[in-house]
Amino acid sequence: MTARQEKLGNKRYGTVRAAPHDSSGRGRRPVFSIGGIVIRVAAIIVPAFFIFLLAFWLTERIFRHYGYHPGPYAVYMTGVMAAFLLMTLGGIVVGRIAAPRQRRFFQLLIDAIRQMAKGNFDVRIPVEMVHDPGGENHPFRQLVYSINDMAEELAQMEELRQEFISNVSHEIQSPLTAIAGFVQALKNDDLTKEQRLHYLDIIETESKRLSRMSDNLLKLTSLESGRHPFHPEAYRLDRQIREVVLSCEPLWIQKELQLDVSLPPVGVVADKDLVGQVWMNLLTNAIKFTGTGGTIAISLQTEDEWAVVRIADTGIGIAEEDLPRIFERFYKADKARTRTTPGNGLGLAIVKKIVDVHHGDISVKSRLGEGTAFTVRLPLKFRPFPGAGQNIP
Repeated sequence: MTARQEKLGNKRYGTVRAAPHDSSGRGRRPVFSIGGIVIRVAAIIVPAFFIFLLAFWLTERIFRHYGYHPGPYAVYMTGVMAAFLLMTLGGIVVGRIAAPRQRRFFQLLIDAIRQMAKGNFDVRIPVEMVHDPGGENHPFRQLVYSINDMAEELAQMEELRQEFISNVSHEIQSPLTAIAGFVQALKNDDLTKEQRLHYLDIIETESKRLSRMSDNLLKLTSLESGRHPFHPEAYRLDRQIREVVLSCEPLWIQKELQLDVSLPPVGVVADKDLVGQVWMNLLTNAIKFTGTGGTIAISLQTEDEWAVVRIADTGIGIAEEDLPRIFERFYKADKARTRTTPGNGLGLAIVKKIVDVHHGDISVKSRLGEGTAFTVRLPLKFRPFPGAGQNIP
C-alpha cells in the first residue's frame, strides 16, 4: 500500500480520526510531564500570591492614612475582599487585551472548517497562534492539531477518490473503445462470415471483461464497506484448494506447467466462498504470469492456530519497487506485459480484503525473472462467528 493508504488503513470513506502532534507537526500522544504541571500551577499561584500581598499592603496603608485601627480579623477580611477585587479587575483587563486575539483565533477555526465544508482541504492553521505555558498540552493547541489532521486526511481521501475515478474511467474506456470500433467494422457489407464471427468474438470478450470488472468492483466495495454478507462454516481447506487446482486444470495443462501440490488435511472455520476466491485469484495469476513449462508449487501447513498456504511460481516475477503497491486497486506491476496478459488490477485488492476480514495476513516475495511467492495465513477458527466449535468433516 502507499503511504497515504497505510495511514488511512481500513477506515471507511468519510470518517476522520485526528491525532495529536509533536513540535514537528507529526502525530503523537500528548505527554503530561511533571514539569508542565508545575508550570501551569505556578502560573496561577504566583500571580495570586502577589495580588494578595498587594491587597494587604494597600489595606494597611489606607487604614493608616485615615487613622483607623481595626482588629486583626477586620484587617484580614478587608484584605481578602480587596484581593478578590484586584483579581476581578485584573481578569477584566487581561480579558480585554486577549479578546481580540481570541476572536481572531476562533474566526480562523471557523474559516478553516467552512473551507473544508466547501471541499477545499488545503487549509492549515498555524499552531503559533496558541501561546500558553502549558505548551503542547494546551486544549486550543490540541484543537488546532486535530483540525489540521482532519484536513490532511480528508485531502488524502479526496486524492484516493479522484485516483479511483480516473482508474475506473480508464479501465472502462479500453473495452468500450474496442467494442465501438468492431461494431463500426461490422457495418461493412464486404466482410466475410469468418471476419464477422471474429469481430463478434472480440466484442463478446470485451463485454465479459466489463462484466467481470463490474462484479469485482461491487464485491470490493461491499467488502470495504463492512456490510458484505459473511457466512462462516467449518470445512476442509485442503479439499477446497484441490478443487480450485482441478478447476484451473485446462489453463495449466495448456501451458504445460508442472504443479507441485502438498495439501495435508487441514480444517478451518471461514467463509468458504470468499476464501475460495483467494485461491482462485492467486492461482490464475500464477498461471497467467508463468511461462510455458514452468512450475507452480502449492503447499498447506499449520502453525499454532494458523493455516498457512503458499503459492509460488517460476514466472516473470515482480520488480522490487512495485511490491508495496500490488494490493492497490487497479495497480498493474508492469503496464507493458498487461497487454498480453489482460486483467483489471482488482484481483489482488480483493484477495487482500478477504484475508483482512478473516483477521489473517498475506505477504509476497518476488524477484524479476525468478518468480513470485504469496503466503496467506488464516486463523483455523474464526471465533467471533458461530460454528467455530463444531466438528470439521
